Amino acid sequence: MAKEKKITRIAIVHLIGGQAKPGTTLASYGINMAEFTRQFNDQTKDRMGEVVPVQITAFNDKSFTFIIKTTPASVMLKKAAKIEKGGKNQLTDKVGKISREEALKIAKYKMPDLSVYDEEAALRAVAGTAKQMGLEIEGVDPTPHKKKEAK
Repeated sequence: MAKEKKITRIAIVHLIGGQAKPGTTLASYGINMAEFTRQFNDQTKDRMGEVVPVQITAFNDKSFTFIIKTTPASVMLKKAAKIEKGGKNQLTDKVGKISREEALKIAKYKMPDLSVYDEEAALRAVAGTAKQMGLEIEGVDPTPHKKKEAK
């Protein structure tokens, strides 16, 4: 009877596309690091230099599977706004502004990883991330259900 593979760990790691290397980031997952980095770099060579989240499922025999995710919205928003980092306090620090079109482009890209059904909801999700960073998106309210004020 063949040995049954058991999942030992599931983890999400942010790596740089096409530039993953064996090292401390991957060591604790108990996988064949050389094989993982080869496969990951092959699959992400078109995203060279971008932050690429990857979900790794490690098995007890050092084998693995992985799923590549889309670049985080915060990284894409910083790039679109041409800023280094977001504000420390979302209520007082306004660090930039981007257009609705740029935000919609990010929302369309992020759709596979978001739990939303339409582009408008994805846009509001991206706007929520932007708001937490101190960024403003022209003409987009991340909380439309809060528009009605108490009388």
